[in-house]
Amino acid sequence: MIREFHHIDLRGRNSFGVAQQAARLVEFETPDDLRTLFAEGVPARWTVLSGGNNILFTKDYDGVLLTPVAREITPLDDDGRTLRVRVDAGVEWDDLVEWAVERGLWGIENLSLIPGKAGAAPVQNIGAYGCEAKDAIRRVETFCVESGALLTLDAAHCGFAYRESVFKHTLKGRVIITAIEIELSHAPCPKLGYGDVEREVEARGGATLRNIREAICAIRRSKLPDPAVLGNAGSFFKNPVVEASVADALTARCPDMPRYPAPEGRVKLAAGWLIDRCGLKGHREGAVGVHERQALVLVNYGGATGGEVIAFARKIQERVRETFGIDIDTEVNIL
Repeated sequence: MIREFHHIDLRGRNSFGVAQQAARLVEFETPDDLRTLFAEGVPARWTVLSGGNNILFTKDYDGVLLTPVAREITPLDDDGRTLRVRVDAGVEWDDLVEWAVERGLWGIENLSLIPGKAGAAPVQNIGAYGCEAKDAIRRVETFCVESGALLTLDAAHCGFAYRESVFKHTLKGRVIITAIEIELSHAPCPKLGYGDVEREVEARGGATLRNIREAICAIRRSKLPDPAVLGNAGSFFKNPVVEASVADALTARCPDMPRYPAPEGRVKLAAGWLIDRCGLKGHREGAVGVHERQALVLVNYGGATGGEVIAFARKIQERVRETFGIDIDTEVNIL
């Protein structure tokens, strides 16, 4: 089933609450819906607008926005150790986490309360508290815009890296994700070594699935603003990954600087800490500001335009570069 909207106000469809319009928005459920749509011809400009939680509109969108609305979660193969699950792109990610926790299935509990749809998870390779979506994703089902065929990619071909995938690069504008397949474990496999997770879990009685989920939800709620109250897109900046020599030099200057091991001997730094150390946590200019509890998050206090948010973000990047010699990139998709 397809539903179409024309000249639609996007304020309620992006978590920043930016008031822009789209010339056309199409909600789809199935690949056949997409075939019907693209049989008319490929629009000159189109993109997928999933939950609107990782996007910033800087002006009206004159193309076609495509939104997945199918929400089925279907168990597949169960070998007694693991269960494979097919998840439609329109499923709310946190609903999927709750579904897994209710059934005693391990693997995505650390990704609790991340906003957005399941179909967006592989694009950004969402992650939190020492876990990433790639740890659970085994296959990604896509619709090829050029051919109308269904293409399934194994995880090994998705180019997963820190907040990266082929869907942001070589396959951007060529395929539309329609579903993902994840693998969850029946056996406990808690990951508690990141931030305050272990302390919060122990305070709740130990490392059960439910306790881990509740602990992470509590941590996130204590640090991150609710988009329904204060417009934001979660983490606006990526944590920079640098050479070990660069991290060592900064650690010599700032012994309390957080650092985490990254692939190939590199080191991941905490962008929020860098911004905070620049004295910018809670800093505000007009309707835009850095959140007072989490420096990674930029907020719309009401009425800010996308352009104002971007200009503010550039100032933060410049300050971090001047202070530490480190470039921090945006995590949010900017249109």
